Amino acid sequence: MRVPDVAARVVFDAIEKSYGEQKAVDGLSLDIAPGEVVCLLGPSGCGKTTLLRLAAGIERPTGGRILINDVEVAGPGRFVQPEDRGVGLMFQDFALFPHLTILENVAFGLKALSREEARRAALRILARVGLERYGEQYPHILSGGQQQRVALARAIVPRPAVMLMDEPFSGLDVQLRDAMQEETLALLREARATTMIVTHHPEEAMRLGDRIAVMRAGKLVQTGRAQELYLRPAALFVARLFSEINEVAYRVSGGRIATPIGSLAAPGAAEGETVTLCLRERGMDLAAAGANGRANGGGLVGRVKTAKFLGDAVRCEVLVEGFEAPLNIRTSAGAGIEEGSEVKVLIDPAQALVFPSSDDKVY
Repeated sequence: MRVPDVAARVVFDAIEKSYGEQKAVDGLSLDIAPGEVVCLLGPSGCGKTTLLRLAAGIERPTGGRILINDVEVAGPGRFVQPEDRGVGLMFQDFALFPHLTILENVAFGLKALSREEARRAALRILARVGLERYGEQYPHILSGGQQQRVALARAIVPRPAVMLMDEPFSGLDVQLRDAMQEETLALLREARATTMIVTHHPEEAMRLGDRIAVMRAGKLVQTGRAQELYLRPAALFVARLFSEINEVAYRVSGGRIATPIGSLAAPGAAEGETVTLCLRERGMDLAAAGANGRANGGGLVGRVKTAKFLGDAVRCEVLVEGFEAPLNIRTSAGAGIEEGSEVKVLIDPAQALVFPSSDDKVY
């Protein structure tokens, strides 16, 4: 497979898109490096797909500029048509033409080549995705995963500088989705295409993206690598995306909050303001309590209210000293923790997160 000589840089500069009074994208700026894979992550209706359509040229921005390799493709005085942007687009429904053979589907975008050259290029990419033997068949005979491969081959064969993918794995079952994610990522790396992938699955974004751009209500909330967003979320909304968390309200005094696990800083919070303490379900440990019911070797005393077996883990609802409401804690399935048992609960204060409670209403 031939590849682009130079991967493209994609820049969104204060992009806005409105539909009447509704702002789908609201002053968003994002710089994507050549060859980088960026996942747009957020709930339905947050503007992810709109941003993709703006990059593709299917939609015109209301304000701001879009640049590909420092060339303005959309802005106040310029608009480059989709076919002239060097962009490949792959939708979640694959959008294969049912009346064309699989080979004809893949060759559809190779209008600049002769018929024979287009055929050879299409056969090469079909071989790369392991489907060359189906070239003369029609899409309806293929499984969902095979159709996804054909759609990916069709999008990549013109060697686009930029690949735009809208929920490409949403129609696949879990096991097939994992395999196709790995295969797709390998093909994108081989093609050296700068890539934007829309998803509302945090784990998928962490698996695929060099960086993740979290969106909410048309705005960019936070960008960064998976580990950064998981460990240092910039907002309560981001913390909720990447972890199952317990949320406990506290009032700030002297810039800190007094909790059962000690005094914790509440940066940026005003005196008397209510903040939210977040404790990850997977960030706490359980162990059997001592014979006297106290927690051996430190930790807080607790009693298991419920325990649900989840295969590789047990999700426990635990009444913990100092906390008014039970905490949800995920622990190893082999820990021998049962309903009604006395436990010690180990919580590392360094892993606790504190956010303004008003943060949930910002976007």
